[in-house]
Amino acid sequence: MPAHPPVNMPMAHRVVGRAVIVSVYLTGLVVLLGAQVLDSPPLRVTLVAIGVVCAVIALVMTAWVAGRGWHVQRGDTMASRLIADDSDCAFVADRSGHVLYANAAAQKNFGDCRGRLMTDVFASVLANPSPFFQRLSQEAYMSGSGKEEVVTRRGHFRLAVVAFCSQRRLWRMTEPEDHRAAVARDHNKLPLPMITLGPGNDVILVNRAMRNLLGRNIAKLDDLFDDPALATGQRHQVNTTTGPQTVIVALTDGWAGARNLYLLPDESGDSPRFFKAGWDAIEDVPIPLLKLSETGQVLGTNRESRRLLQLTQTDGLCLSDLLDGLGRPIVDWMREAFEGREGRSPQFLRGRGRNMDTFVQVTLNAAGGTADPHLIAVLDDVTELKTLEAQFVQSQKMQAIGQLAGGVAHDFNNLLTAISGHCDLLLLRHDEGDQNYSDLIQIHQNANRAASLVGQLLAFSRKQTLQPEVIDLRDTLSDLTHLLNRLVGEKVTLSLQHCPGLMSIRADKRQFEQVLMNLVVNARDAMAGKGEIRIETQNLHLTVPMIKDRAVVPAGTYVQVKVIDHGHGIAPEKLPKIFEPFYTTKRPGEGTGLGLSTAYGIVKQTGGFIFAQSDVEQGTEFSLLFPGHDPAIVSPVPVAKPRPAKIVQPATGVVLLVEDEAPVRAFASRALRLRGYQVLEADCAEAALSLLEDATLHVDLFVTDVIMPGLDGPTWVKQALTRRPETPVVFVSGYAEDAFSDGQSRVPNAIFLPKPFSLNALTQTVQAQLAQKVPA
Repeated sequence: MPAHPPVNMPMAHRVVGRAVIVSVYLTGLVVLLGAQVLDSPPLRVTLVAIGVVCAVIALVMTAWVAGRGWHVQRGDTMASRLIADDSDCAFVADRSGHVLYANAAAQKNFGDCRGRLMTDVFASVLANPSPFFQRLSQEAYMSGSGKEEVVTRRGHFRLAVVAFCSQRRLWRMTEPEDHRAAVARDHNKLPLPMITLGPGNDVILVNRAMRNLLGRNIAKLDDLFDDPALATGQRHQVNTTTGPQTVIVALTDGWAGARNLYLLPDESGDSPRFFKAGWDAIEDVPIPLLKLSETGQVLGTNRESRRLLQLTQTDGLCLSDLLDGLGRPIVDWMREAFEGREGRSPQFLRGRGRNMDTFVQVTLNAAGGTADPHLIAVLDDVTELKTLEAQFVQSQKMQAIGQLAGGVAHDFNNLLTAISGHCDLLLLRHDEGDQNYSDLIQIHQNANRAASLVGQLLAFSRKQTLQPEVIDLRDTLSDLTHLLNRLVGEKVTLSLQHCPGLMSIRADKRQFEQVLMNLVVNARDAMAGKGEIRIETQNLHLTVPMIKDRAVVPAGTYVQVKVIDHGHGIAPEKLPKIFEPFYTTKRPGEGTGLGLSTAYGIVKQTGGFIFAQSDVEQGTEFSLLFPGHDPAIVSPVPVAKPRPAKIVQPATGVVLLVEDEAPVRAFASRALRLRGYQVLEADCAEAALSLLEDATLHVDLFVTDVIMPGLDGPTWVKQALTRRPETPVVFVSGYAEDAFSDGQSRVPNAIFLPKPFSLNALTQTVQAQLAQKVPA
């Protein structure tokens, strides 16, 4: 018997029980019918006896099942009546954890719970309730009951369960008596009026100061405020026995989803009606408070504010020494608060010095009247909120940089296409003996270097054209080791460690090698040219999503590649920025700042993840995760780029060239005409469609840019193909192929040629497309 029965066990028992009863009934009936057709009296008597026994067994089983159901139902009714008026939260649930009944206290704190799982009900109280309920359910199954003390940041409570029958569980959430009494005593000691509110704004607890202020009991927040939309640090009108009175409201989180509401005196007048004990009386109030002079000097603090701002002494301190980030002098903001202008609007400020990672929302309120004018600053810790906001802003910034890099790369690719293309045209008229030949080769080589730099920008923006293939990392790294050994030098040892049975991955082999080279070179530089660099590979199976460095890695099977060095490491404040373009920890002139951003872009575009872990003076570990590829699954065959033989004779055909960049169009048209093609030129899609309106005009091939003003390439080509079907197409673009993949998928007989392209690449691609053209 399992220690913890499966969720569907009660339903299975009912179904199996009914099936057994029906089977016994049917067996008895068949036996009795069979006895009627037999001629042998002894055998007939035997069968009749067996049939009667089966009928009796079926009746007994039916009565037992009915009685068992009545017993369970009676138990539910008794348990529900027992806990109905219990002041603690109590639930009746089935063995699988589904709530069948919740008493008034439970509904007050958790809402309507019927039909919900207990783990879902307590998700608002516990970050991960499943382990608690699994342990207690197992204890109830084995010994009949169980209990566990639960301590969270919000408070302390006891969770207990009793199995009052095989199918039912009674759950109770109780606050230990000593803890509850201590909380009540602490609240009653506070000179400030306070109440504790449940999730539905029901009043759970009222302290003595609040009762003295109101002179009556309250059940709902509406009984206290006309406007229940409360905000910490803001003034609100409270209904007292002597009429409305202005107070400052402060809210803090309690346990089990409750909230504690405190009323601070509005001391803008000279005679506050309550709170006469002075500033020292709020030392234990769980709200960060500061008492400030008009010039910003800190006159008083309480325990919570000192904890939040990490203060040990406040002599001579001003608010501007503790917080900044307002964007203007803080003293001006405080002056506005004294004058009753916009100073009461909450402001988000950032800590200074060692509190730079702390963010607080500050609300200022004038107090003290004319006798002792000062400001009360109500602080609210919003560090978590501002951290999430900063992460969002960072992701938006990286996205904007990526779009900018992609746009710049597109423009540069157009320029490089024109430069390298016209250089190819000049090289056709100069041989190696010509004095200008070496200069042209230099131009050509540097254009290629510029194209490589543009490729890095496209890699960062994840807009480069990849050619994925299934690769075995053991073979790839083994082949790459020879090159890496030359890169790291003689004083650096490069070691490889592979996991047996390593899975394959699907990636662009050339780009993967580029990533490894960038990481290994960085590791070499970090170790000052000596030491050991380890490259380790292993299979990694995630049964649940993995959250790491603000990324969520879905569950699945991955291949992990680690590059480990023992260099000087990366400082913690620099580590989050290392994947940003043009950010480098090296000295000027030693790096471009594109190596890691390029690696990041390639890995992400491949569908993988990259993480960095570093300790100063200990070393750095880069971890790459790629989805594992099962060789048994046949991958779609990528569109192969044409590699025809060298053209040795003039070609024929009519090519419609559509390109909005004049230098690129000039080079491409000259290159195609030199090969023997007749070229028709258009500087935009609309001009191309206008040319094609002439039905007598014969065109064998479309060569078109993808991104153009007006209609883009795929759009005008689809319109043209309605009248000229079967016409092959060559798309050219400075962007990646997937920038128009949706459009290209609907264009038949099309191929992509990325910019910058050479003279031979263009002419060979055109020749290959014309060779595949279906005859009319």
